[in-house]
Parts: sequence; C-alpha cells; structure tokens
Amino acid sequence: MIGRVTKLTIGDKLEAELEPVTRMDLIKYSGSSGDFNPIHTIDDEAKKAGLPGIIAHGMWTMGNLTKLFTPFYEEGFIQDFKIRFSGMVFLGDVLTLQAVVEEQTEEHVNFKVRVVNQDNKDVMKGSIRFLKTT
Repeated sequence: MIGRVTKLTIGDKLEAELEPVTRMDLIKYSGSSGDFNPIHTIDDEAKKAGLPGIIAHGMWTMGNLTKLFTPFYEEGFIQDFKIRFSGMVFLGDVLTLQAVVEEQTEEHVNFKVRVVNQDNKDVMKGSIRFLKTT
C-alpha cells in the first residue's frame, strides 16, 4: 500500500481483505461501542427478529473501512464520511475494503469507498474526504 497521501492520483486504489467475521469480533465490538442489541451476538434473538443468524453492526463494518487510511494518518485525517449500508454482514463473511481516489487537491483527497463480501456483493458504499494537514 502507498504510504504518502500526496503521491495518490485519481484512479489509485486502496484495498484490504479482512479475516472472516467471528462472533468474538462482534462481542468485542458490542462491549466497546455499548451496542448490546442481541441480533449482533445471540443466534436465537436474531432469528426472532426474522434474520437467518446474527449480523455484524453496521458501524463495525464502517470502522473497519478506516483501516485503509492508517498509512496516511501522519499527513491528515478523515474529515467526512458519507456511507450507505446496502447489505448485511454475517458470521464467516470475508469483507474486502476498497477505496478509489476521485479527487486530489492541495487540501484534501476524496475517495469513493465500498465494502464487498466474498460474493462481491456490496454491503456498504459511499465516499470519504481525507483532509491533509501537512
């Protein structure tokens, strides 16, 4: 992965694949976020809600997307997210995080972002603005 945001040009891609989603991932996220909705950790409760099984927190998925920008945090920060959740994430899903540079100015870099599952189906898409501070 490129380590300097200033070297990115329009069309450059950032991508990372996560390990399969585990129950422990979601239990840990529940504790750290304070979101204890049982559809995220208890199979029977998810099924009572009409789901085939537990689903990941949408914010867990969005938080993971920020991993793509870790190499650039010495140069700036994510100023804005515009995200649409477009699919559910289940235990065992393998998510791929993707970002493509859409615009590069002296002040910021705009990215089109998406997260897809192992079937290449969108579970989240949107945009991120990275504000340069150096």
